[in-house]
Amino acid sequence: MTSRTADSVRLALPAEAAQLAALQRRAWAARGEVGAAALAGIDLAAMVAGWEDAIARPPLARCRVLVAVDGSGGVVGFATTLPSTDSDAEQGSDGEVGEFVVDPVSVGRGHGSRLLHACVDTLRADGFSRARCWLASDDDALRRFLVEAGWAPDGAHRELGAEDGTVRLRQVRLHTDITPSPDPQEESR
Repeated sequence: MTSRTADSVRLALPAEAAQLAALQRRAWAARGEVGAAALAGIDLAAMVAGWEDAIARPPLARCRVLVAVDGSGGVVGFATTLPSTDSDAEQGSDGEVGEFVVDPVSVGRGHGSRLLHACVDTLRADGFSRARCWLASDDDALRRFLVEAGWAPDGAHRELGAEDGTVRLRQVRLHTDITPSPDPQEESR
């Protein structure tokens, strides 16, 4: 009899760097021209090394890589959390979900919800009271998912892309308050 674990989210392990890089490459490839341009500039080995560093030697103590795993223990999604680097961020209060990816074949199985809750819990545990997330302006599925989870656009937008201007990625920013709700039992005391 084989043991099956529950679908869950946890901190990534350095040994999972290759799985994260492969999943990230699939997600970027699905972004069309912008994703192809990004992939052209970096090879798989460099991506794996980048994930190994991000997991084993994060640039800041409050930078984390989370993975969603299915019942067999395979990585089906990942997200990063970190202090917001936006120029309008309130340091110490604004955290960010830097990247949020669920393997398309695993969408609709609760992995995204678990991963998003884990991101919010992680940011909250790191002392942040607001969370931000940048997403492609045409990523209607992710936007709908975040809005249904209580996030909202805050009016910020930006463009990223090739220095020669041939490929541009338009992004919008969503945010949400992650201040813990007061415990009703504590308030009645």
